[in-house]
Amino acid sequence: MKTTTRVVVIGGGVVGCSVLYHLTKLGWSDVMLLERSELTAGSTWHAAGGFHTINGDTNMAALQGYTIKLYKELEEITGLSCGLHHSGGFTLATTQDRFDYLLAERAKHRHMGLDTHIMTPDEIKQLAPITNVEGIVGALYDPLDGHLDPSGTTHAYARAARIAGAEIVTHTRVLETNPRPDGTWDVVTEKGTIHAEHVVNAGGLWAREVAAMAGHYVPLHPMEHHYLVTDDIPEIYERDTEHPHVVDPSGESYLRQEGRGLCIGYYEKKPRAWAVDGTPWSFGSELLPDDLDKISDSIEYSWKRFPVLATAGVKRVIHGPFTFAPDGNPLVGPVPGLRNYWSACGVMAGFSQGGGVGLMLAQWMTQGECERDTSAFDIARYGHWIQKGYTLPKVVENYTTRFSVPYPNEEKPAARPLRRTPMYDVFDGMGAVWGHQYGLEVVNYFAEADEPRYETPTFRRSNAFEATGREVRAVRESVGINEIHNFGKYSVTGPRAREWLDRIMAGRVPAKGRISLTPMLAPSGRIIGDFTISYLGDEEFRLTASYGAQAYHLRWFTQNLSDGVQVTNMSDKWTGHQIAGPKAREVLQACTREDVSDMKFLDVRRMTLGLLEVVVQRVSYTGDLGYEIYCDPLETRTLWDQLWAAGQPHGMKPFGMRAMMSLRLDRRFGSWLREFSPDYTPAETGLDRFISWKKNADFIGRAAAEKARATGPQRELCMFEIDTDFADVKGYEPLWLDGEVVGYCTSGGYSHHLGKSLAHAFVPTERIAPGMEAEIEVLGVMCKARRIDAPLFDADGARMRG
Repeated sequence: MKTTTRVVVIGGGVVGCSVLYHLTKLGWSDVMLLERSELTAGSTWHAAGGFHTINGDTNMAALQGYTIKLYKELEEITGLSCGLHHSGGFTLATTQDRFDYLLAERAKHRHMGLDTHIMTPDEIKQLAPITNVEGIVGALYDPLDGHLDPSGTTHAYARAARIAGAEIVTHTRVLETNPRPDGTWDVVTEKGTIHAEHVVNAGGLWAREVAAMAGHYVPLHPMEHHYLVTDDIPEIYERDTEHPHVVDPSGESYLRQEGRGLCIGYYEKKPRAWAVDGTPWSFGSELLPDDLDKISDSIEYSWKRFPVLATAGVKRVIHGPFTFAPDGNPLVGPVPGLRNYWSACGVMAGFSQGGGVGLMLAQWMTQGECERDTSAFDIARYGHWIQKGYTLPKVVENYTTRFSVPYPNEEKPAARPLRRTPMYDVFDGMGAVWGHQYGLEVVNYFAEADEPRYETPTFRRSNAFEATGREVRAVRESVGINEIHNFGKYSVTGPRAREWLDRIMAGRVPAKGRISLTPMLAPSGRIIGDFTISYLGDEEFRLTASYGAQAYHLRWFTQNLSDGVQVTNMSDKWTGHQIAGPKAREVLQACTREDVSDMKFLDVRRMTLGLLEVVVQRVSYTGDLGYEIYCDPLETRTLWDQLWAAGQPHGMKPFGMRAMMSLRLDRRFGSWLREFSPDYTPAETGLDRFISWKKNADFIGRAAAEKARATGPQRELCMFEIDTDFADVKGYEPLWLDGEVVGYCTSGGYSHHLGKSLAHAFVPTERIAPGMEAEIEVLGVMCKARRIDAPLFDADGARMRG
């Protein structure tokens, strides 16, 4: 065993072996993997081995597609068999809501190039005849679905990595991981110490214990999971072709052919968490005791859906643990706060996602960024606020709802409320219906009188529609008030703060007392942030961006920090309220002796409001006349009292995020991770108008952005009005021109002020024309759409800037 290496990967499951292989594929051959036992020990060896492409996140779906296509490449490289079976597979829908979800997924697949199909009950019966189609509305069929040999596939990854120069050491447990001052690591094992530039935690069931060695907490938990293998079934072994996979969400089950019988697994409603206090190091290639009582209801239901099971004998019962993150997605990427320490954990669907995870992490390590947006699985989507007490109930919730319909507006209740501002009780008393972001409770809307304090989960317009409309009208006709706790906020200070911001941000750094809007770019020129910069003077700048991206953004700031600059995350230390609408100036003036009439759009100043010293910014995401007013969290109730009292003569109303997202459509404002994300460039999205091309600074991503500017984008973001009265665009709906899919929507919704359904969508540049007409597919319905050439509200910005 060598004592120095570029990378140590800890964990010899399918994910660890995939990371090792992809590092060698991208040119890093001085890499090694350490496994405490044998390869596949842990979860990999007893996995059911199924794979599929369907995933609610398009980037995850794309990575799953990459993973599936990779297996033939591994077989060619190594000469080993992965045991591939491309049998195809169905996901059944027994309700209209579930069918709406499948229609939405099928629509996404059109622009992703996936060849999936909506099937009728009769078509299901033809391809999967053991299925009782009673009560089934339809299904989504994917010809790429299938299964493989878990052990053979893992060893294929390992051999491919060895061929390229990697070293794999088994029966070698890691005891410690100790950082050196230069950012490298000493990995202490039972057989000696290895000095490594990078460490990758692919510990699987032991990922929590491996993370603790480095002093950090990884939010995942193992859950007990059952699947059964039946005896021979004539209806299976007498077929000419392999029976397709069938996922029956209503019965929490998945089924596939296994030899001459069937394999069926269950995500039951009465799950049990495993190893709550830590995974024993002695656990290895063994199973848990059978506990069929736990899945008895699911078994009974599956007999009705697949009657052949009722008379089939059970050959084997597999009951083992798998790890899950709170939202079910992997935990991948550089761990915030640790140099050269990487996570590849929580990949519960290892044979669907392991290849893509390995590719993304290897790109991240070798190239500094990935080819696609990693937000759905970046470990930085969780901050320091997440701990064991939150993780466990969220993981249990995720397990029990794994086959539930993933509604776009659903707010799951487990482990909430966790983080609340001093305004929580006030808003709760006013009828707040709560959402959450990054662990923080955020008002979605306010229910009045006898209206339900619960939004109906749906793909269509929900019971929040009227309440949202009321709040929008209050803003547009008089004045609304909204808490601004859910912005990411940072302090940038020091003698070289301006110089640093000029390098980090692509846009203009403002003069004293002013605000600027700017994208932040990766070296590839893609968007990794959408920021507001405020300059208060005396080398003090404030940055504002997405609240949910704060760990992601702070990690980037830290990686690129310079001497003479201090960056502090103030997201929970600065809070306050925004007021917006035509009466906003009168409300603000009533709260201060200072003259606010000369405060121009994009001004920022310190101000005395009653008892408080605050920072006021003349800007609003509503697209209306508005002000953001920041104070200490302990003073936010006092600020509210003043603003609320001053607003009552003008009919002030509180508004939530549902109204905010409707209001921003009126002005064609984009949103983070919808219109602006690492999948897109400034030229494509229109953010290039905020780039300061003339500034004398080599900002990160400048060369790529200038190249894109010179060649021009191949696609551009446009706004469309859509003829639909039953549902609105949520994201990734395909856009059709002349009978073919040429683009897709990034987000949309209903403009309550304009009375129109609107959507942002990417369109090939050469196809864009004034007033162009297209079709947008919404839940399987082709809806006429017309391009809007300019904002339909305040087109010249006179109200917002006046």
